Amino acid sequence: MSDPETAAVEYLVGVRLREVAKAEDYLAAEDLELHVGDLVMVSTEGGQTVGEVRRPRRPLPDFKRDRPFQRVQRPATEAEGHEWRERREREKRAIVTCQHKARDHRLAIKVVDVEFTPGARRTTVYFNAEERVDFRELVRDLAREFGARDVTKVMDGIGPCGRQLCCSSYLRKFEPISVKMAKTQDMPLTDNRLLGNCGRLKCCLLYEFSLYEELRARLPRVNTPCQASCGGGGCMNGKIRSLRVLKQSVIVGFPDGTEAEVPIDQVTWEGRAHIQAQLK
Repeated sequence: MSDPETAAVEYLVGVRLREVAKAEDYLAAEDLELHVGDLVMVSTEGGQTVGEVRRPRRPLPDFKRDRPFQRVQRPATEAEGHEWRERREREKRAIVTCQHKARDHRLAIKVVDVEFTPGARRTTVYFNAEERVDFRELVRDLAREFGARDVTKVMDGIGPCGRQLCCSSYLRKFEPISVKMAKTQDMPLTDNRLLGNCGRLKCCLLYEFSLYEELRARLPRVNTPCQASCGGGGCMNGKIRSLRVLKQSVIVGFPDGTEAEVPIDQVTWEGRAHIQAQLK
């Protein structure tokens, strides 16, 4: 039996998990110096999550010692606090989006809050309505609005490049990504490496797309008849077989069945004058 005089002193502290929720009591050890406004990691039924201290700690009353309180584990780290605030900002923007979608569907509801659950592919929308409403069409619309890319942004992770996901670290909005971007950059469309953690085409396909478009515009099309300089003032007729966009060269196939990689400044084809003007 433990000695009451040597037993660890425990305290209650009020912690709020959501801005719209009331603060609940959590157990806190004596060595945890906590103040109102601090972010802490607390135990929940689903694991651990970040909460905000809303009531200062106070000694645990004797009549509450038998109650099953959850516990404050530790202060949240700077990174955990940053992620929590970032997610909350995205949730606030989602509230506005949901309210607009509800109006589009002529639903008399007020969206109170939106919760993106960390580590789970789920978005919870809290709303209030005076009457029973059929929101099935709204749910389908929101499922399209908060799709796989939004879920991955909330969950965060490490991309194939070994760095934190772009959408979680610095991207402020999602730009449309198309198969054309992959084709322009000569990427095989059957390669799974084109897909990001969300299962959609990677956002980074956009980063160099404009450069590839500019460089590709300087090259002839595949199967275009051409003349390749052979040195000594001579030329050989051939046909463009493939392009080397970044190297600014082409693979030329000749009538004898041979092929050669030739820089574009040594190749002539229909419309060549247009290209030469860009290279001067």
